[in-house]
Amino acid sequence: MRNVAILIFDEVEVLDFCGPFEVFAVTGARSPGKPFQVFTVAENLTPITARNGLSVNPNFSLADCPQADILIIPGGYGTRPLLQNQVVIDWIKEQASGAELIMSVCTGALLLAKAGLLENLSATTHFNAMNELRKVAPNTQICPDQRIVDNGRILTSAGISAGIDLSFHAVARLLGREAAQETARWMEYDYWK
Repeated sequence: MRNVAILIFDEVEVLDFCGPFEVFAVTGARSPGKPFQVFTVAENLTPITARNGLSVNPNFSLADCPQADILIIPGGYGTRPLLQNQVVIDWIKEQASGAELIMSVCTGALLLAKAGLLENLSATTHFNAMNELRKVAPNTQICPDQRIVDNGRILTSAGISAGIDLSFHAVARLLGREAAQETARWMEYDYWK
């Protein structure tokens, strides 16, 4: 079973983390032996307030989080203050060093860039944050017209709902296209084929 760690923080975009959470949590749910253990992680164990006031209790703090096999960094307005939070940036670097896949959704790419993980790679983000990403990641090729950019271990997606597609893409890579399609059918998500 692979550990899927999803970072959450104040002003995280709800669909950025809930969409991937649902895809990985539902994958394989109807067959024995769930392939993924999905959990949320915040700087500490106090509830965070996501966009539009949603309160969320993290499963783990940065200090007690198990090693992630799949690390997901979502976006939202809360990514901007985190660019100055060295504790979070160092945690991303540490978790990424042992992860099989590192994924960002939306402006989560800014945090991957700040951690040095997008150096000399290609990346995308929310259409409204392309210039910010260029500033944080001057040695990264920015791909404004791509919904998903797959660099092997490091994957980025465009904004908000694109994180769902990115998650299906990752499931297909790890478990095969049929597993991803079965999950999409179960979720009644017709946009991923």
